[in-house]
Amino acid sequence: MNEFRLSKRLATVASFIPKGAVLADIGSDHAYLPCYACLHGYVSKAIAGEVADGPLRSAQQQVEKTGLSDRISVRKGDGLAVIAPGEVDCITIAGMGGSLITRILDEGKEKLVGVQRLILQPNIGAELIRRWLFDHGWELIAERILKEDGQIYEVLVAERGDARRPYRHLEAELLLGPFLRRENSEVFREKWQRELLHWKRIIADLAEKGESEAARVKMRELEKKVQLVEEALR
Repeated sequence: MNEFRLSKRLATVASFIPKGAVLADIGSDHAYLPCYACLHGYVSKAIAGEVADGPLRSAQQQVEKTGLSDRISVRKGDGLAVIAPGEVDCITIAGMGGSLITRILDEGKEKLVGVQRLILQPNIGAELIRRWLFDHGWELIAERILKEDGQIYEVLVAERGDARRPYRHLEAELLLGPFLRRENSEVFREKWQRELLHWKRIIADLAEKGESEAARVKMRELEKKVQLVEEALR
């Protein structure tokens, strides 16, 4: 992977960047995504944000090597601290857990002024992001699910709007994804069949270990998820 050829995962993220956007890529690592987006005409300019020194240096070197220092600003900071309100209109956050992505969005809510689109790719915990978007008035407008190198990834795209619009069965679709549930692709089915096996093993373990209140609560939560997923896979 480099600035000319992204992984399938990041290429999917890039495909949702609006033409001519001003982009902030949070947790940019080597800055491959903003470099690619600039070189391929997706964005006019970009910010690559990193909190750790090693990835920050990698991003700086990549931007300099690609000759994009006049268009990509590499900045050190935690989450959305690297941008000012109204500075960008598109934000990408890829390759983190859903809980970390929601923390970044929540702690940086005031930086979302003027942002028109969020493109979020959690490695796990997409449900947490859907709930955050729903609770904060962001409308999910597209989802993709893909498999690369044995791993399954989801990409969520949101804009300001009617947060309820895409949902027909709220509880199930916050978990599964409204667009992904309706598409019901082979990769979607594989992901949730894996999850079902995992959850059923946990339920069996909890049942074996005793009848604490915490165990009963956890079992009920997982049994509800199992029911929702099994209904979707019928």
